[in-house]
Amino acid sequence: MHVPFFQGEAGRLKKKGEIMEKILIAGLVMFVLLLVSCNGKEIVIVENGKTDAKILVSGSASNMENLAAQDLSRFIEMMTKVKVPVVNNEEQIISALKEKNKPVFIIGSLAIKEKPDLQKKIESVKKKNFVLRADAITIKTEGNRIYLAGSNDDSHYFAVAELLRRWGCRFYMPTEFGMCVPEYSKLVVNDIDYSYGPPFEVRKYWISWLGDTTGKDEFMRLNMMNNEIVPSGHALAQYTKDIAPGGDPFKIPISEKSTAEHVAAKIENAYASGKRISLGMEDGLYTSDSPKDKQLMSLQWDKYFMTPSMTDAFMEFYNNVAEILMKKYPDSKAKIGFLAYSNMTLPPVREVVAKEPLVAYLAPIDIDPIHGMDDPESPPRQEYKQMLYKWAKVMQTRVVIYDYDQGMLVWRDIPNPSIASIRQDIKHYRQAGILGIDTESRGAFATTFINLYIRGRLMWNPDENVDQLIEEFYPAFYGPASKPMAEYWNAIFKAWENTIVTEHEYFVAPAIYTDDLLQFLEKRLIEGEKIIEKISKSTSLTRNEKLYVERMKFTRLGFEILKNYMAMVKEAATNIDYATAVSFGEKGLAAREQLTSMNGIFTTYKRIGEHGYAWWPGEVQQYRELASLIDGTKGTLIKKLPLEWAFMRDPENIGLKERYYDRPVDLSYWNNNKDKYDVKTRKDYPEKTWEVIRTDLYIQAQGIRHKDRQSYTGYAWYRTDIELNSDEISGKIHLKFPGLFNECWLYVNGQEVAHRENYKPIWWFNDYRFEWDVDLTGKLKPGKNTISLRIYNPHHFGGMFRRPFLYRLKS
Repeated sequence: MHVPFFQGEAGRLKKKGEIMEKILIAGLVMFVLLLVSCNGKEIVIVENGKTDAKILVSGSASNMENLAAQDLSRFIEMMTKVKVPVVNNEEQIISALKEKNKPVFIIGSLAIKEKPDLQKKIESVKKKNFVLRADAITIKTEGNRIYLAGSNDDSHYFAVAELLRRWGCRFYMPTEFGMCVPEYSKLVVNDIDYSYGPPFEVRKYWISWLGDTTGKDEFMRLNMMNNEIVPSGHALAQYTKDIAPGGDPFKIPISEKSTAEHVAAKIENAYASGKRISLGMEDGLYTSDSPKDKQLMSLQWDKYFMTPSMTDAFMEFYNNVAEILMKKYPDSKAKIGFLAYSNMTLPPVREVVAKEPLVAYLAPIDIDPIHGMDDPESPPRQEYKQMLYKWAKVMQTRVVIYDYDQGMLVWRDIPNPSIASIRQDIKHYRQAGILGIDTESRGAFATTFINLYIRGRLMWNPDENVDQLIEEFYPAFYGPASKPMAEYWNAIFKAWENTIVTEHEYFVAPAIYTDDLLQFLEKRLIEGEKIIEKISKSTSLTRNEKLYVERMKFTRLGFEILKNYMAMVKEAATNIDYATAVSFGEKGLAAREQLTSMNGIFTTYKRIGEHGYAWWPGEVQQYRELASLIDGTKGTLIKKLPLEWAFMRDPENIGLKERYYDRPVDLSYWNNNKDKYDVKTRKDYPEKTWEVIRTDLYIQAQGIRHKDRQSYTGYAWYRTDIELNSDEISGKIHLKFPGLFNECWLYVNGQEVAHRENYKPIWWFNDYRFEWDVDLTGKLKPGKNTISLRIYNPHHFGGMFRRPFLYRLKS
C-alpha cells in the first residue's frame, strides 16, 4: 500500500484508539502537498520491503555530493527499513544507466553530465549578478531516472534535501531528536520538473557562547542553509594598535587618510591575493579627538547607544582603505567585511556609495528583536527598516544581516520565539536586495525551539507559508498529542507576538509569561502528557513513538524551568519573600540540569559558565543576600512598601517646580477611567495626570510609552504614603530598592534625602543587581510618611521592577 506522509504512523496509532481527527486531516493535507507537481507515472523506489533502486554518484564527486548520496540512502532506509545502495564505481554506473526499468537517482555533477540540459535549468533560476555565490537546484524525473543537481556542491545536496521534504521529512532541530521522518511501506517519486534559486546568497547561523554544535552542520544542510561568509568580526585593533592614542583602540583617528594608509599597508598582501578580510570595529563605543572625526560625529546622535554616531567617519575610513587597494590591485576579487554595529549601526548621514570590495554586516544588537518591521507597536523596528534600506543603498545591496536568535541577550533558558519578527522582516530583506542573513545563535533549543528551522525555510524561500509550516510541525513532532501541544506553543507564540515590550533581557519575562498564561500552558501540557503516557506503556514503540515520548519529556522540563523561574520572580519582586524565591530558583536550575543532560543542544550555560549577578544562579544568589537583610541575619524587615504607587510622567521636567514630591496626589481621573486603558492604549493617558503603577515591573512593560508608541524616556515620579510607629523608625533604618533602573532622587516628607548619581544611563554598564540602598535613619517620623522617587530614564528600561521594603540594619 502506498502510504502518504504521516498516514503510516497515524494508522498504527488509530488501531490503538489514540489517533485524533486532526492528525488525519493533517495527513490528507500533506498527501495533497505531495501530489503537487506530480502528474503521470510514479517511480516506485521501495515496495513490500524490497527495492531495485540505486543511487549514482560520480567516482570523482566532491565530499558534498557523496554526502548527498549517502544521506539519501540513509533517510530512505529510515522511512522504509530498506537500504538503497550508493554506486560510485564507473563500470557499475554505466551498467545501472543501461537499465530502463530499475529506478536510479543520479546526483550532482554526474546528473549534469548525463543530462546537460539541467545546467540551463539551473542557470535560469539562480541569482543573476551575484556577489559571493548563487545557489540553485533542479530535480527532474525522466523514465526511470531521478536527476538531482545544483549550481555548486552545496546545491547538489540541497536538491536531495528538497526531495526529502517532498517525502515529508522534516528537520526541526539538530540531532535525531529534531528529525521527523515518516514511515512508508511503499515509497514513490512522482513526475517532477522543478528548479529553484533562493534570493539570498548568505543563509546561515553560527553557535556563539561556546554552545553545543552537535548536529548543526547536518541541520543546516537539510534546511538549505550554507556557510558563506565575508569575515566581519572584531578585528580592527590588530591593525591600529601601534597608532592608537595611549594604546586605546577606541580612540584612533578614524577618518584621517593616514589611518587608512596605515591599515591598507597591513592588509595589502591578503587583498592582493584575493582573500576576504575583516576590518570590523571592536566591541565597544568609539570616540576620537581628530577634528575631522569630530566634524563627522556631529552629524547625528545615536539614541540607542547615547553617543555620537561614528558611521560617517568609519565609512570615510573604509572607502579610503578600499580605494587605496583597488588602485593598486584592480583585478583582485578580495572582499573587506565590516560590522555596522554599536555606534555605527545608524547609516551615514552624507550621501555615500561604498566601494565595491566592501561588505557590511548590519548588527542591530540594541533594537527590538521581538516584533517585525511592519508592526505598529514597535517604532524601533520601523526605524530599523529605514536603516536597512539606507544601508542597502549605501552598500549597493552588499549587506548581510547579522542578527541574534535568541534575541533576549541576557536570558533564563525559557522560550524566546522570533517567528513574528522574521516572517515580516524577510520580505524587506528580499526587497532591499541584500546578500542574506548570518545569525548569531547559541543553539539552546529549549529557548529557540523552532526559530532556526523557520529562519532556514524563509531564507531559502521568503514566500514560505509560515502558518502552514507551524501547523504541520505539531503532528510531525508530537504525534497524537499534537492538539494540546499546538495550543501550548501557539499560546507562547501569541504572547510574544502581541506584547508591547521592545526590550531584550530577562526583565521582560513577567510581562509575557503571566500567571494566566502559565496556568493555560500547564493544563495543555498535562493533557498532552496523558496522551503520550498511554503510548509509552507499549512494549514495541516505533522510532517515532520513542521520539514523541522524549519530546514530551523535553517540553515538561522546559515548562518546569519556566514555571519555577516565574515563581521565583513573583516571590522576590512582588511578595518580598526571598527565601521562597530562592527555593523556586533552585528547583528551576535543577530542572535545567535535567534538561541539559538529555541533550547538550537544549541549553548553552554549561560550557561558557555563568558568573555574576546577570545570570540565573547570580540572581538566586542576589535573593539569598536580600533574604539576609530581612530574616535577622544582617537585618530585620520593618515593612513592605506598597505594591502599587501613584505615578506621574514628567516629560517636560516640571515636577520639581510643581512639587510632585509633596503636593497632594489627585487620583480621581485614574479611579474613574482606569478600566478604559490597557497596556496598548495607556500611551494615550492624559499628560500631567496622576495614575497608578506597580513596582514589580518596569514602567514601559506596563504601557508607559509616548503617544507614538516609543518607550517612555525622560523624568517621572513615584509617590506613596506609609504609616509607621515609633518602634518601626528606631535603629538603623534603610530603604532598599532591590530592583531599580535609572538615575534617581529620593524625597521623604518633602525633603530630598538621596541622589543615585553613579548609575550609568545604559543599563548593561551597571551592576546587574540594580539595587539602591538608602539610609533613612532619623529621616522618618511616627505616623504618615510621604515617599517620593524621581527617576530620569534616558534609554529603554525605566523605574522599579522589584518591590521596595524598609529594614533595620543589624548592629
